[in-house]
Amino acid sequence: MKRLITLFILGLTAAAHAAPDGALLYARNCAACHGADGRGGVGVPLALPDFLATASDDYLRRTIRLGRPGRVMPAFPHLSDAEVEAIVRHIRGFAPGVKPRALPAAPVRGDPERGAALYRRHCAACHGPNGEGGKGTGVTFSRPRDLPIIAPALNNPGFLAAASDAQIKATLMWGRKGTPMPSFLEQGLTERDIDDVVAFVRGFERQPRQRRSELKDEPPVLIRESASDFATTVENVKQAAVGQNFRLIRVQRLEDGLFPPGEVSRSETIVYFCNFRFLYEALAVDPRVGLFLPCRVTVVEREGKVLVMAINPTRLAALFNNEELDEMCERMRGIYEAILEEGTL
Repeated sequence: MKRLITLFILGLTAAAHAAPDGALLYARNCAACHGADGRGGVGVPLALPDFLATASDDYLRRTIRLGRPGRVMPAFPHLSDAEVEAIVRHIRGFAPGVKPRALPAAPVRGDPERGAALYRRHCAACHGPNGEGGKGTGVTFSRPRDLPIIAPALNNPGFLAAASDAQIKATLMWGRKGTPMPSFLEQGLTERDIDDVVAFVRGFERQPRQRRSELKDEPPVLIRESASDFATTVENVKQAAVGQNFRLIRVQRLEDGLFPPGEVSRSETIVYFCNFRFLYEALAVDPRVGLFLPCRVTVVEREGKVLVMAINPTRLAALFNNEELDEMCERMRGIYEAILEEGTL
């Protein structure tokens, strides 16, 4: 018996010290955005040979650790160093014959002012005039299905902390086959030109950036107390939504489908409405907004008080890590507040 117990304990110890499973960790943390095979989706494709040839292991580690603040890619500070290494090895396995190029460690020296003019001419159309990256994230709504990548943000602190000057230069020189990123040597730029563009891009580090939405400063729900009775308030909310250029979708009891019809509370109602142009714009920025669309306002009566409530889109924006979505959620919060204000007068 003692021997069995000893063997059992040794087995547990060995399991605890076993190398992390990179495939499993990738599936849990990365595949939803980057694809099970690394060919991309909402996230950039990781299996491209040209990407893996210029991306060092350190770049991959830093990207996993730091993420891309405001650009959908989250940081993963909770992973252990061994787990990060396992994910990096798994990503390398997408192109087993490709080894990262040996790139110089020294900073690139260039003229950022000259690089700014070259950037505007050759890069801004895809990466944005201020390095903010291509618009949107979603495969279906944000780009054609045959386009494997939206141009990444170059002014992102996560990118700038992870990418070396040499990696940025190598990408500009050789491009990325399988994406719209060309080789700028083939486009006619000289190596000096490329050094100047690198110097300009590195200058984004000196530009302060701050997200607008902060989770800790925002209530999860917007609530107003109505001056009218329950039925009048529901009608007021419907008219207020129409007044904000939204189309009514449906009005239903909160408990519909959860209880037999005769037992459904008549003092809890949801008003659904939608502006389809706004909906399409929001889905193009980030398909995850579909989790809380179409728009809705809930009216409930509790202890003689009629309350009108809506989810706070700005609170949700802080969860999605997408600065473009911040702007739309701020607009949506303003619309909700106007509807709640008018609906409770």
